[in-house]
Amino acid sequence: MSKMPALWSNPAQAVLYLIIILFAIGTVNIFSASFVTASREWNDSYFYLKRHIQAFGIGIILLWVAAKFDYRRYKWLVPVIILVTLVTLALVPVMGLEANGARRWLKLGMTFQPSELAKLASVMMTAAFLGVQLDKRQRTSIFSWPFWITGIMVVLVYKQPDMGTAVVIFALCMVVYLLGGIPRHEWLGLVGIGAIVVVASVYAAPYRAVRIAAWFNPWAYQQDIGYQAVQALLAIGSGGFAGTGLGLGASKFFYLPEAHTDFAFAVLSQEMGFIGVVAVLILFTLISWYGSKIAIKAPDGYGMLLAGGLTALISGQAIGNIAMVCGILPVTGVPLPFISFGGTSLIVNMFAVGILISIGRQATAEGFKPSQPDLQQSVERRARRRLQLVDRR
Repeated sequence: MSKMPALWSNPAQAVLYLIIILFAIGTVNIFSASFVTASREWNDSYFYLKRHIQAFGIGIILLWVAAKFDYRRYKWLVPVIILVTLVTLALVPVMGLEANGARRWLKLGMTFQPSELAKLASVMMTAAFLGVQLDKRQRTSIFSWPFWITGIMVVLVYKQPDMGTAVVIFALCMVVYLLGGIPRHEWLGLVGIGAIVVVASVYAAPYRAVRIAAWFNPWAYQQDIGYQAVQALLAIGSGGFAGTGLGLGASKFFYLPEAHTDFAFAVLSQEMGFIGVVAVLILFTLISWYGSKIAIKAPDGYGMLLAGGLTALISGQAIGNIAMVCGILPVTGVPLPFISFGGTSLIVNMFAVGILISIGRQATAEGFKPSQPDLQQSVERRARRRLQLVDRR
């Protein structure tokens, strides 16, 4: 009996195909969620769709360039990305565009959100630094320069104010440090300190404390700060098994704010139903799986840490956004990759996927074949290496 042909020949190709499918679903969802708002605000029902396609055009070029070359060449980009990120974040309070009481966007020829670039910068610079140490089996400490630069970026984003994105930037940096094998006492201590800082930050601003209260019981605040959460839950619940049909969901008709951005998943749930939700969850799960395989098979420590961090950039934001829309986490400004509208987010994520594909291509080119039964051996080998490093400390 002949085997069924594989849909893709290696993990890098799998990631590319999965991203294209997600983008296609997201494009349909963005148009359906935005055409009412676009018609009212811009007198053009296709306004957000056209901007989404334009961002994809830039993103696909960056993906192609990033995937074409050896990922190790991008180490020289790290200082440039750090400098650009810090400068643009510093400019936001001075000349940033204000919307909904926050300054998060810059307009320098085109409008973009520097905090999205900070997510990628935190991963790339931490992986570049720790990768060399991992290959040389040197001791790794969390209190090294990537940690402090990430801290500066986190503070600048937090002051916009955007606490949700600040937490994501810091968490991505920590993921790379954990993959690099920092001592247990360091990350345990950091978790404790981080929890204290988060709680203090929440209650330092009255609106954040109210938002936490609305998270626990959004129905008690459904006329004000809990309105979005309640409308999102109603949209999800009304979708049923097969959904109301594309374009037929009622939530986008001025019931659900930010229907095409942060809460795009609620519109998807309403119009595509349980079937659409499961499809999106499976796609993100597969991206996480194949991204992890690329990390495990990476030719060096830098590639492993970079692939792991980039996979976390995609899947971590997906988990955070879906959990937020479903009421599991408080309302934050974390978008759903490839599903939510957001030009900067889409471009950065496409570039990140290009680098991830480059790592996968190099792993295959240097002798790692998808059919080889080396997955478990690679995990065990890297685990033993990390245990040896911890024992030496």
